[in-house]
Amino acid sequence: MLDDLLGRTELKERIAELEAERESLRAQLDAEQERRSEAARKRQDAEERVNRLEDRIADLEGRVESTDEAVDFAFRRRETARGSRLAAVLSRLESFGGDPESVLTAYVDEEVPEAVGDLLGDRVALVSRAAPCLVCADDAGLLAAALRPPVAPEPFVSWSDRPELDRAWLEPTGRYALALVRSDVFAVGVYEGDERVGFDGFDSDVKGDHSKGGFSQARFERLRDEQIAAHVDRCAEALDGVDADRLYVTGDRRLVGEFAADADATAAVDATGDPEPALADAFDDFWAVRLYGF
Repeated sequence: MLDDLLGRTELKERIAELEAERESLRAQLDAEQERRSEAARKRQDAEERVNRLEDRIADLEGRVESTDEAVDFAFRRRETARGSRLAAVLSRLESFGGDPESVLTAYVDEEVPEAVGDLLGDRVALVSRAAPCLVCADDAGLLAAALRPPVAPEPFVSWSDRPELDRAWLEPTGRYALALVRSDVFAVGVYEGDERVGFDGFDSDVKGDHSKGGFSQARFERLRDEQIAAHVDRCAEALDGVDADRLYVTGDRRLVGEFAADADATAAVDATGDPEPALADAFDDFWAVRLYGF
């Protein structure tokens, strides 16, 4: 079907016809060797025709190769799921079953494992595009999907009779804290699953942008950096008092790295406004899972 869509079937049929014609002409050349002057003229004409046909064949073969190289595998489906939609998708994945050792589950961070490439073939390029991701596929080609989990496990490859998923990688479970850290705002919630059972938050007086140049600009930036550092220290103190099994930190890309050593996961999110509504936005962004179908 792919050959038909790309127009290669017609090209290949034409190549076969031309090759058959070329062989026929070559046979005529062999027969004409014993003829006189007229045969010599026919031989010359046939040779010229053969050369033109070979040039044409080479051109058509080049076009076939170029269409092969131009094939760009695309995802069958992409969507972002959260809440009930995500739960439904995960339930479907968990219900998929096969023979022992027929279903592969792998977490791909940077390098794609050999087992994933062997199973998916040319579609492995899609895994690289989706990474970091959790890959689920079976040896019959019935299942081929990837999910980008908010909480990344260590890279692994596993074969079983069904996808091996830990819900804690993909959706809110158990007791945990989720914090939002911006340069002037902090908020943290303690959750049981998707229900918030505790909250703390505050604003800090951090200077905004400054347009003046020279010494006053440098002094302003130094003062602002000191205020942000003090704000980060205050956020760290607040998190030290949080009672939760796990900690996820979201917020400003420049600041979440300050908490990476103590957090179970971090993520940059675009959540603005006052602490409590901003935390709600951060929660929705963090627990959104990108889904890919191969």
